[in-house]
Amino acid sequence: MGEVIMYRGTGKRKTSVARVRITPGTGVITVNGKTLQEYFNRAALVIEARAPLLESGTEGRYDVIAKLEGGGKSGQAGALKHGIARALVEADPSLRPEIKKAGHLSRDARMVERKKAGLKKARKRPQFSKR
Repeated sequence: MGEVIMYRGTGKRKTSVARVRITPGTGVITVNGKTLQEYFNRAALVIEARAPLLESGTEGRYDVIAKLEGGGKSGQAGALKHGIARALVEADPSLRPEIKKAGHLSRDARMVERKKAGLKKARKRPQFSKR
């Protein structure tokens, strides 16, 4: 039995984590057992998740299997993008400059700011009353 070639990448965004495996194939993307369009039912999220494949010109060359956990759909799409980009660089290091230039390799470090004591949210203050 032949050895299956598989490349892995872990992507993160907000509180979402994407564990991505790519194998040489026909371009099928599976997310938590569903197709990409089924899982992310918004076109913008599908486009965001596929961006590393489109911009590196490897769209039909790899099958993507991803397990997504935590956060909401938007964060998960960003995590999937990050994971796919990392796995592509592992598969073909010559793609690194263009994927990095497009900004897909850098982790988006923005997180939700914590709520502060005495405030209603992170920065929203209670209404001021003079009397």
